[in-house]
Amino acid sequence: MKTEGLHHVTAFAKDPKVNLRFYTDVLGMRLVKTTVNFDDPGTYHFYFGNKTGDPGTILTFFPFQGSMRGTVGNGQAGRIYLSVPKGALPFWKMRLERLGIDVQETVLFKEKALLFQDAEELQLAIVEDEESGQSSWGTEEISPVYAVTGIKGVTLNSYRPEATIRFLEETFGYQKKEAEGEFIRLESGATIGNRLDVKISESPRGIGGYGTIHHIAFRTNGEEQKEWKKRLLKNGFSASDILDRQYFTSIYFREKGGILFEMATDEPGFLADETLEGLGTSLKLPKWLEQHRSQIEGILPKWDKE
Repeated sequence: MKTEGLHHVTAFAKDPKVNLRFYTDVLGMRLVKTTVNFDDPGTYHFYFGNKTGDPGTILTFFPFQGSMRGTVGNGQAGRIYLSVPKGALPFWKMRLERLGIDVQETVLFKEKALLFQDAEELQLAIVEDEESGQSSWGTEEISPVYAVTGIKGVTLNSYRPEATIRFLEETFGYQKKEAEGEFIRLESGATIGNRLDVKISESPRGIGGYGTIHHIAFRTNGEEQKEWKKRLLKNGFSASDILDRQYFTSIYFREKGGILFEMATDEPGFLADETLEGLGTSLKLPKWLEQHRSQIEGILPKWDKE
């Protein structure tokens, strides 16, 4: 078994309204699901992605109001690479700068990239990517010709980079591609969500908080997920039970470099409880929380979708 690549990336935020507006208005991604953190139902859980919320396009957030600023470092993923079609970088540089966002042009592994931060200091990059094609989702200001097509990959800050790389190669089936500066690049065979850049230089200890990534999730299916759990336990990892996340099932574990990994199924997906046209437009709760809807809605901060 091997994973095709990333299923989603989950990060911390602080203000749900600020978070929502940045990813829908500034970056033009689609809000494909509005729900709550199942472990803390007083907190929203936003899912942003492409038109249908396909695996590999999903960026999710827990906006904890009043939370402290985190510190990016060891034991965390660091920067998220967002893919756009070939030739779209000039559009994004102009757009981000026009909106007052600091942008740094750079070259990563011989590819041009734009480095910037979201409204709450999460590290992001935009890279051109021919593999992921063109999005079928756009906004009034962002044509599908330029729109974000998904997550290309992330950087990983490991306490034990060699062990992390070995695990990704031997267990998940990633292939080491090349080294550049303080990073070693690995890729899976997928066309999206297929890139991991492992930092091999020293970093401080990562501290969770807004502006940092909570975990990264890798793709699997229901049948293989059970085998992954057996394999992880056999190899000395402390894997969670298989948990129902409504739109996928998950197991969680920390790899030997301290980074929280998740194995998430492609099925059933985000159309399980909404139509394609209605994705993200109403608060959806799993059946075990539905009986508490009034209480939950009374606790959640109010936000304006417009």
